[in-house]
Amino acid sequence: MEVLIQEVSNLTILGKFANAPAAQQFLSTTKVDLIFLDIEMPMVSGLEFAAQLPKNTLVIFTTAYPQYALKSYDLDAIDYLLKPIDKSRLQKAIQKAETYAKLLTDTANTTTWESNTEDFMIIKSDRRFYKIHFTDILYVEGLKDYVVLYTGTQKLITAMNLKTIHQKMPQDLFLRVSKSYVVNIKQIDAFDHHNLYLRDNEIPLGEVYKKDFFKAYLGDSLYPDT
Repeated sequence: MEVLIQEVSNLTILGKFANAPAAQQFLSTTKVDLIFLDIEMPMVSGLEFAAQLPKNTLVIFTTAYPQYALKSYDLDAIDYLLKPIDKSRLQKAIQKAETYAKLLTDTANTTTWESNTEDFMIIKSDRRFYKIHFTDILYVEGLKDYVVLYTGTQKLITAMNLKTIHQKMPQDLFLRVSKSYVVNIKQIDAFDHHNLYLRDNEIPLGEVYKKDFFKAYLGDSLYPDT
């Protein structure tokens, strides 16, 4: 991991640990922006460890067990890397973490939701008001105490939880597909039983949302049973 990280990024590696207690001791005295965290670990699992981290610490899970993927997103993980880790996939995850870190620390990029109609919303950013058509939004991602709205050309971060913002959007156009994602069903290019694909984006499909998603998106007659 250390070699791969150094090959694809400019991240500064502050430490590496074989178990959670050693990492927790380090974190008690050192600020860390991003952690690459395995899930199967001695004494404390990666999922348990992540639940105890400070809100401003981002997590990318690394594991050989794909069944943990959706559980990792329940903990607001930035991404999930399956071993053996692909270099290009790692680079994409790091770039995503760097983007989120910048969004969360750059107050100039933070927007506030002012009002909405059936067709568009009005947001305020840096003393200006912007009109965003719902049809231009690809998906919305919950990130800790914020949501990030993705359009074809920009990312807008708003201090609001995912449930609240979903309620303000057209319910026939936007579907909740996991704890962390709401998607525009008109923007879905492809899907399988675990993910949705919108342009170059791969969105996890949560188990508890799967049946409702397929029925809303395909209709009862085309709902896939296998």
